[in-house]
Amino acid sequence: MAKIPYIRGVRPGVPSPEELRARIPGWGVDLDPADRPAVPRELVDGVPDGVLWDYPDEQSETSPRERSIEHAQLTPVFGTVAPLQGVAGAIRRLAYARFSEARAAHWLLLLGADRVESKEHLVRAYLDGRPDDPVAETGVTAETGTGTTSVTSRLRGGRVDQHQVLDPVVIALPAIAGGWLTWRVLRGAARRAAGH
Repeated sequence: MAKIPYIRGVRPGVPSPEELRARIPGWGVDLDPADRPAVPRELVDGVPDGVLWDYPDEQSETSPRERSIEHAQLTPVFGTVAPLQGVAGAIRRLAYARFSEARAAHWLLLLGADRVESKEHLVRAYLDGRPDDPVAETGVTAETGTGTTSVTSRLRGGRVDQHQVLDPVVIALPAIAGGWLTWRVLRGAARRAAGH
């Protein structure tokens, strides 16, 4: 008997079909197989007879991997090249452990983890002495050798990229705010050290 990663039967915390029908208008409209064109391709009771396929050998799990709560187990082969780490990893583990992939909370937590990870990398770049260059990231320095200055090319119409108005907000403002916050923290630490 082949193993199927989806859990069958009753799962804790999952509402019954009757509760869902009462709560969500139109829930379950696709339950009738006549209304579902993909029904012949779905595996209801595992691998059907006549299929020339064996369940592959399972990869060993050396460290806990995240997986959807809809799945009873990991797929036979899974990626290990980027293990979860740091605060972003903890947020991603929470998203997979608590919320179904059908819930917005699952995906919002994953998006939030991406933002946290980008800030973690930004802090790491500062600590390593190789901070990002906000001016170069706007593309201004790449436009200087094109025969027009970056200012005239941005003021003239016909540009494909229309984000130049947002560049100072998206690129420069976080760098300025981060620098100001760092200055405030260091100044406060220096005052406390001098006063004690």
